Formats: sequence, C-alpha cells, structure tokens
Amino acid sequence: IRFISGFADDPFDKPPCRGCSSYLTEPYVKCAECGPPPFLLCLQCFTRGFEYKKHQSDHTYEIMTSDFPVLDPNWTAQEEMALLEAVMDCGFGNWQDVANQMCSKSKEECEKHYMKHFINNPLFASTLLNLKQAEEAQHNETAIPFHPADDPPRPTFDSLLSRDMAGYMPARADFEFDNYAEWDLRDIDFVEDDSDILHALKIAVVDIYHSRLKERQRRKKIVRDHGLINLRKFQILERRYPKEVQDLYETMRRFARILGPVEHDKFIESHALEFELRREIKRLQEYRAAGITNFCSARTYDHLKKTRDEERLKRTMLSEVLQYIQDSSACQQWLSRQADIDSGLTPTVPVPSNSGRRSAPPLNLTGLPGTEKLNEKEKELCQMVRLVPGAYLEYKAALVNECNKQGGLRLAQARALIKIDVNKTRKIYDFLIREGYITKA
Repeated sequence: IRFISGFADDPFDKPPCRGCSSYLTEPYVKCAECGPPPFLLCLQCFTRGFEYKKHQSDHTYEIMTSDFPVLDPNWTAQEEMALLEAVMDCGFGNWQDVANQMCSKSKEECEKHYMKHFINNPLFASTLLNLKQAEEAQHNETAIPFHPADDPPRPTFDSLLSRDMAGYMPARADFEFDNYAEWDLRDIDFVEDDSDILHALKIAVVDIYHSRLKERQRRKKIVRDHGLINLRKFQILERRYPKEVQDLYETMRRFARILGPVEHDKFIESHALEFELRREIKRLQEYRAAGITNFCSARTYDHLKKTRDEERLKRTMLSEVLQYIQDSSACQQWLSRQADIDSGLTPTVPVPSNSGRRSAPPLNLTGLPGTEKLNEKEKELCQMVRLVPGAYLEYKAALVNECNKQGGLRLAQARALIKIDVNKTRKIYDFLIREGYITKA
C-alpha cells in the first residue's frame, strides 16, 4: 500500500498492477465496482481471473487506453502525455532530446505540435497575456532614439519645455549645458619659466575641463538615447499605461540614465504587466468570493453589479442636497437640474459666459503632470480656464520672461506670444497682473 501511494504525487505515473505489481502498460483493466483507490490489473492477471479480497473475477470492468486523438488526429492521448512528460524532463526548447525520449515523433513534429496546441492555443493561453503579447508586437521598442533627420519642436527660450529638453537648440543640434566651461582655459598659457606649482595648477585646470567635457557628453548621450528631444511623443507613449504605471514611470524617470533606454522600458513594461495581472487576479478573487466558478456567471454578475452601482448613484440625492443647502442660488440650480433629469432633459448649469454659451465644467486636475507645482490660486485658474498645468507653466514662464526683457507687458504682446484662445489669454494675463508676476507696460 505504501508503494502504491507513492505514485499519487506524479500525474504521469500510474499505480502498478494489483496482481503482479508490474508496471502497467496500455491497454490495462480497471474494475468498475472496486475502489477507491482504483483496482487495476494488467491483461495477463485479468485473463487468469485474479481475485483479491472483495474483488471477484465476475465484476464489471473498464478497458483503460489512450489510443485516441485529443487535439490532433495524428497524435493520440498517450503521445500527448508522453510529449508533456518529455518537455518536463528535458526542458522547453530541447526538442531533439524530447524527440529522442518520445521515439515515435521527430524533432520538428514535437516542436510544431507543442507550439500550436500548448503555447498558441487560445483555449489554454491566458487572454490577458495574449493581449500583452499583441501590444508588445506593435511596440517592439518603446524607446525613442534621436535621429538627426527628426524635426524637433522649437520651444520658447527658457520655457518649461525648453528646460525639459535640456536647452536643446535645433539650429545647432546642441544643448545649453555648461556652455562656459572653456572660459577657465582662455587665459592659461604654458610657458617655460612657470614654477612647478603653477604648472601643476594649470594641469589641474585642464583636467577639470576634461571632466566637464565628459559630463557634458554624457548628458547629451542620455537625452539623445532616451528620445527626450521628442518630448511630446515620449509623453504620448507614457499615457498608454494605466494611472499606477504612469506614476511609477514618473518616479523612476531619474533612474533611466543608469539602466539605458531599452532596459528602462523593459523594466516599466514588466511592472505594467504586473499591475494588469494583479488587477485580473483581484477580479477573479472577487468572483470566487461571490461564489462564481465560471465566466458565464461572471458576465451576469458584472451586469448586475453595474445595475446596482447605477441605482446607488441615483440614491445620492440627499448627500448632494446637503452640499448645496447653505447656498440658496446653488440649491436652486441643483433643483432645476434634478427637474430636468426627472423630465428626461439634459441637465445644464444656467451660468452663461460672455459669448452667451453655456460654460463648460471645471477641469479635473487629478493626475495631470505639473499639478504639484501650482499653488491653490493657480489650480483654481487652470480649472476654470480648462488649461492643463504643463501648458499653463509654459505660458507663465514665457510671459514672465518677456515682461522682464521689456520691463512690462501689454495684452496685445501676450496674445502675440502665446497662440491660444484670446479669452483664455486675457484671463491668464489678468491673473498674472493681479498676482504680481508681471506688470503692465
């Protein structure tokens, strides 16, 4: 009995024949009335009518064989099991050793069959991983290397975008970094009557200059390799990640110079896949906690959950009333909006703008890059004007810089400097005047 139980740990092994303890080879016989554990006999013991304890020779029986196709007409179930066992023993990719262990199939047949039915089969492969592989096939290299033929943007000097591009100058294909390193060398002249100390000092200055040149070249290489010159395209690629991965991308950006562009992108991609897997596992755990064991029931559960959430949102009327109860005008607007909803009309907020049109709702700044650099008044301005923080910071830097150059700034100059809606420009201009960032000319 101890010998039989030892085989239960390996799914490819079967217990031996109960009569002669020999290794069972197909076909063999299983008693349909005895068990568990299953009572198995080889053909020799079955033909001589072996009986043991409660097992009698006249019991009904089943003939156990794997000589039938499962996934491929040319492959029997026994060969499928042998292939899986050979891959487990020899390792994935060692197809010659797998074929040698199977004996009945060639190396090419083993590889083709395994890849078709056990790797690329949609019944076995995870849907999530398939989607991930398809996405990776479209974006083999997510890093954006710099090419001299590229047409990089030409931001305003000393603007936020210009600083993010390390002061890149498209006309010169160079960067504004440590441009005054040569100034320390302009007055150095090696002459024969220099003392040893003065000569050593001059050599030290030249060594410092060489180290600054190396640092300048290193920074240029980082900007070019990571494609930071094409910053807009770089940011568009970031936005295809989930919110959690975007935050990770922003946090780990400072380490990109250590890993290199391709390695850094692989690092982020692996974390993106981890987030997706965790989300999928959490969803499956929610199904299991609700007692759901198949995906058909899961679809019904999702539909009912969505319906319940919609009903819950409709029951938030009291909480909304409490928010507006202290403001009579806001309360009247809310009641009008609820009346429109009840009558089937599209709810609108009756606050006309200067152009006579309805004003759009405030912009939600949550998760937008650059929000943390704004104070509360600037956040309120961006919300009401519906301007993303990054663009506002660029416009602000450009207007402040121009005001410092000219000693003052007129509204017409501001509109010529930033090419956006004139009403938004006026609001930004008035705000910067009111807060003291710029002065009128």
